Amino acid sequence: MNLYQETKFLMEKYNIKANKNLGQNFLIDENVINTAIDESDISSDDLVIEIGPGLGTLTKFLLDRAGQVICVELDKRMIELLKERFFLYKNFEVINDDILKVDLNKIIQNAKEKYNLKSAKIVANLPYYITTPIIMNLLENKINIESITVMIQKEVADRLTEIPGGKNTGAITYTVYYYGIAEKILEVPNTSFIPEPAVTSEVIKIKIRKQPPVEIHNEKAFFNLIKIAFLQRRKTLLNALTNNGISDKETLSRILKELNIDEKIRSEKLKIEDFASISNILYK
Repeated sequence: MNLYQETKFLMEKYNIKANKNLGQNFLIDENVINTAIDESDISSDDLVIEIGPGLGTLTKFLLDRAGQVICVELDKRMIELLKERFFLYKNFEVINDDILKVDLNKIIQNAKEKYNLKSAKIVANLPYYITTPIIMNLLENKINIESITVMIQKEVADRLTEIPGGKNTGAITYTVYYYGIAEKILEVPNTSFIPEPAVTSEVIKIKIRKQPPVEIHNEKAFFNLIKIAFLQRRKTLLNALTNNGISDKETLSRILKELNIDEKIRSEKLKIEDFASISNILYK
């Protein structure tokens, strides 16, 4: 039975249809799964947190590699399926909850101590509609993980893996770059899923940095500065910041001149070091 047949069998057995509201698309390409698993570099010393396991397609492969797999699944319909499918695995656990509401650091700490595991990693096929909130939650809350290997929409992957100042730069680009080193792993066509999504997907990996690439006096102010700079991304950095009350134009103009930054530059052209310098002067 190939992966497509197995998926159809499970959907029929448990009377499950993909829930559009939860962004469900079931992966049926084993080559994609093997590549994602290999690149996530999982060993028996690892705890893996899988977000939104769905039918357990990826889960099955994770269980063969990891010391412990904890799945966090919001859809109640999947819980019975997952428990029945993997009841023989001693390294399987499922939590029926919203990934944005659970205390991941506590879950990770308890599991690492209980099973004597060295590190924790995130592996998932993320729902497109909530990709950004999940990744931002993992990074900004400084969840104790070594890496994040996820399948997401290609357009989002382009922004997450861009180097700040590159053509695909967005506000989130700086956050990801600050906390981790992101790389593209594999492009995944929509034919690799049932039902087929309208977009192409991409597997990416974010290795969490031990130290950020720039020194910031005030992290909250730093990220707020970037967020505001991108509220009016068609305008120059100077106008975007002054229009949104960061500071007066004269002060900002002086700061940019002091840092040798062109007043007419747009936000997406700045390096992370530029935003760090501006932030550190504004928020000494």
